[in-house]
Amino acid sequence: MSAVSPEPVRPSFAAASAAPTGQQWTIGRGPFEATVVEVGGGLRTLTMDGLPLVAGYGPDETCQSGRGQQLMPWPNRIRDGRYTWGGKRQQLPLTEVPKGNASHGLVRWAIWELIELEPDSVTVGYRLYPQPGWDHPLDLRTTYVLDDTGLVVTAAARNVGTSPAPFGYGAHPYLAIGDTPLAEVRVTVPASTWLRTDDRGLPTGRESVEDSAVDLRRGRALGDTTLDTPFTDVLRDDDGMWRCEVASESVGRLVLWADATFPWLQVFTGVVEKGLGEPGIAVEPMTCPAEAFNSGDSLITLGPGDEWTGTWGISPVSRAAASALRPPG
Repeated sequence: MSAVSPEPVRPSFAAASAAPTGQQWTIGRGPFEATVVEVGGGLRTLTMDGLPLVAGYGPDETCQSGRGQQLMPWPNRIRDGRYTWGGKRQQLPLTEVPKGNASHGLVRWAIWELIELEPDSVTVGYRLYPQPGWDHPLDLRTTYVLDDTGLVVTAAARNVGTSPAPFGYGAHPYLAIGDTPLAEVRVTVPASTWLRTDDRGLPTGRESVEDSAVDLRRGRALGDTTLDTPFTDVLRDDDGMWRCEVASESVGRLVLWADATFPWLQVFTGVVEKGLGEPGIAVEPMTCPAEAFNSGDSLITLGPGDEWTGTWGISPVSRAAASALRPPG
C-alpha cells in the first residue's frame, strides 16, 4: 500500500488589505488626539476637539510631501548623495532624483516597531543598519506624548557601532491652516539669519533677515511671500525654547516649539502653492541644514555609545487666549 503524500502547506494571507502606512497607533488626552504610523514612525494626525492641528493624511493614503515624517540620520539634502567620512568616500542612493540629491535620511519609509503604548503616549523604535552609503548602526527611538498643552515629541539616537557616526535630525510636520488663503496666514519665525539656497535646495550662503522678505521675527501675513527657507540664529524665550507661530482664521494660532538641541528650522509653503493635499505650512525643527555631511555645519558626531536626544512640540493658542493677547485696534 503506497503512502499518501501530504498536501503541501500553503501560506495564508489576511483578506483585508493593509493600510499604506502600516499599523496606526492612536493616543488621546483631554481635547487632543494623535495618530502615529508604523511606516516611518511619523505623525499622521493631530487634532483638538476634532479640529486638525496638522495637515495630515487619511489612514488609506500614502504619506505625501513628507507629512509628519522623521528625517534621520540627516535632514534635508546631500548634494549628489556624496560625502566623505573617516577618510572614506560614500555614495548614497538619490531619493530626490530630479535635483540629484539624497534627501531627508534613511528612515522615512522604514518599518518602525512599537515599543510602548499608553493611553496618552506612544514610543516607536528602529534599528538603522549599515547599507550603501551609510556604515553606522544606530538605535532610534521617538516618543509622542499628549499633555495639557498639546503634543510633545522626544527623539533619540544612539550609536551602537564601533566608529564615530555623522548625525542630524529633522521632523516634517505641517501646521494646518484650513481654508484660509495662504496670503492671509500670519507667520512668525524667531530667527535672525536665513540660508540662501539654489534651485536644487542646496546652500549658497547665510544672510541676515534684516530688510528682507523673509524677516518674520515680528510676525506678519505672508502676502506674496513664499517660503522654502532654512533659518538659524534662532531667538529663544526665557525657557530656552524657540517658538514659530502659524496663525489662520480657520484654525487659530498654532505654535511649534523646540529645545536647545535645534539651532535650525525650515519653513515651507509649497504644498499650498501647488495644491498638494490638505493645506498647511511645514515648520521643520532641524539640528543642521542641508549639506551638513559635507560642510560640517552644525553636524553632530556620535561616538560609539553616544546618544543624542531632542524635544519639540506643537501647542495651540486657544481662541480666548488669542483674543486676550491681540493688541487693541
